[in-house]
Amino acid sequence: MAGKNEGKLFYKIPIRTHIVTENDDIVSLAIKYSKGIAAPGDVICLAESVVAITQGRAVLPETVRPGRLARFLSRFPGKDGSLATPPAMQLAIEEVGTARILAGCAAAAVGRLLKKKGLFYIVAGRELALIDDIAGTMYPYERHIVMGPKNPGRLVQDIKKATGAEAVIADVNDKRCVDILGITDKRYRQAVIEALRDNPFGNEDEQTPIVILKRREMRG
Repeated sequence: MAGKNEGKLFYKIPIRTHIVTENDDIVSLAIKYSKGIAAPGDVICLAESVVAITQGRAVLPETVRPGRLARFLSRFPGKDGSLATPPAMQLAIEEVGTARILAGCAAAAVGRLLKKKGLFYIVAGRELALIDDIAGTMYPYERHIVMGPKNPGRLVQDIKKATGAEAVIADVNDKRCVDILGITDKRYRQAVIEALRDNPFGNEDEQTPIVILKRREMRG
């Protein structure tokens, strides 16, 4: 499935949902909103933030009590960084532990000397890069810090088993960056990345945290 036509393998159907909360089950949502649309060979794509919300991983910053370490370390990421506030840094510390955070900070310091970016997340944990600090995600979570989803690899397998379609959980932004967190068929990986590159998920009025990729009929 490689080649310049990868992005043309699918056409995209953004799916408008109800307001998803921690009381929803992501597999049940996939079944409900893909019924009659997704078939074997198609791909049900879910935005990582909506998966995390159903897992109860959206946190109001005022409910977090940052320690001294979190308040200190939050001074160093750029103001647009996801860990640039004490509550977000505190949640990161609780997620992976103090030792990994400090090791990541040491790696980041070395990276600055070597002019190499991203060492903090390589050492401290990729999952920390998924933290959205005051994410601006869909109502009523637009003021929450949203952590990355847990067990995305297992969840996509559960969705495939329940629906018969392939499944993907992805972190996509408006800078055309696509991070695949879980995928049932790795042969689709690059084709899915190309299909999602223009970020068809919608967190605001669109309310489309699910996108179904329908396979095009290949002719000739």
